[in-house]
Amino acid sequence: MTGPPSSATITRIVAEEYGRCVATLTRVLGDIDLAEDAVQDALTVALTRWPGDGVPPNPGGWLVTTARRRALDRLRRDAVGRDKEARAAREEPPPDEDDPDDQDEEGPVHDDRLRLVFTCCHPALALPARVALTLRLLGGLETPEIARAFLVPEATMAQRIVRAKNKIRAARIPYRVPHDADLPDRLPGVLAVVYLVFTEGHATATREDLAAEAIRLGRLLAELMPDEPEVLGLLALMLLTEARRPARRAADGSRVLLADQDRARWDAGLVAEGLDLVRRCLRRDRPGPYQLQAAINAVHASAPDTASTDWGQILALHDQLLAVAPSPTVALNRAVAVAETAGPAAALAIVDQLAERLDRYHLLHAVRADLLRRLGRDDEARDALDAALARTHDPDDRALLIARRDRG
Repeated sequence: MTGPPSSATITRIVAEEYGRCVATLTRVLGDIDLAEDAVQDALTVALTRWPGDGVPPNPGGWLVTTARRRALDRLRRDAVGRDKEARAAREEPPPDEDDPDDQDEEGPVHDDRLRLVFTCCHPALALPARVALTLRLLGGLETPEIARAFLVPEATMAQRIVRAKNKIRAARIPYRVPHDADLPDRLPGVLAVVYLVFTEGHATATREDLAAEAIRLGRLLAELMPDEPEVLGLLALMLLTEARRPARRAADGSRVLLADQDRARWDAGLVAEGLDLVRRCLRRDRPGPYQLQAAINAVHASAPDTASTDWGQILALHDQLLAVAPSPTVALNRAVAVAETAGPAAALAIVDQLAERLDRYHLLHAVRADLLRRLGRDDEARDALDAALARTHDPDDRALLIARRDRG
């Protein structure tokens, strides 16, 4: 055992290990609810014992073992669970993920977390339910966090997760490795899951582990399906975005917008890897949403400074993206490119058309405020910033918006 850990250390370890523990227990027990409850029990024990005893040398293994014992205790008290108890008691300890010789699962997916993503992305579930459920189980995100990622009310998201679990139980959807023939049908939901895990980790300074986990899953997917350009596109998108992390925070911890970042601080290795993946996608000539988003980020990454950005190319890529994956948020991002190529008045007309559909989205009001300011309509810009502030509780977003409002 190590020395007594701080509460911050325990919180970080719990966040990092949650998804792996739930995934492993789901495979062992064959029941998502039982696995999640058992992991929650283990986390409670950890939060009680670790402050005094110290963190075990292998905290993830400790949590899995403790959760498995708690699950067996539950099953022993439940006559209905006798068959499950026998199965779980016979189960060998989970294989070492980092040892390829210790992977004995049949099929192409050899990682518990990736297997759980594919399992939750069963075609019997609606796509939003697949993504929401896997975010809950993989990353341990709470319902409010998932609701923010989906831009829906918390109550709606809670119902969506409950319905997804009930559907899995009622339809007896198996927790198994998908066969090769099943992988393409599962892919869109899996990519959506991985990307939302990444965006949550990228947006939240305290959840960098989620961004790292998403990139790890993206690399596994690229190894599993090297001929799928959208898989490569997603990995490129995540790498190019993650490359900017060192420049996203000022010395005082405040967030720095893309236009103000010191590009010398970007991770050159991740940029180079991302650009290479984008070039590989272009050679395949099968554009999809993730490839196009990666290409947009590649244009930003290739410019030595903000002034040198090829906004015409970014606008053209947004036009393609809007054609293959139309959405109000894509249209809003396209409006930013329109502002740089056709001026703020043209962009404002687009943003105002999106106002009703994106009224709850604080970035719509933030973009609108910037366009109004550039047009000299300062009072309206201030009102738009107030509207943006009223629609976000994220401290980083609020700090940026307040700073902009105070500058006038």
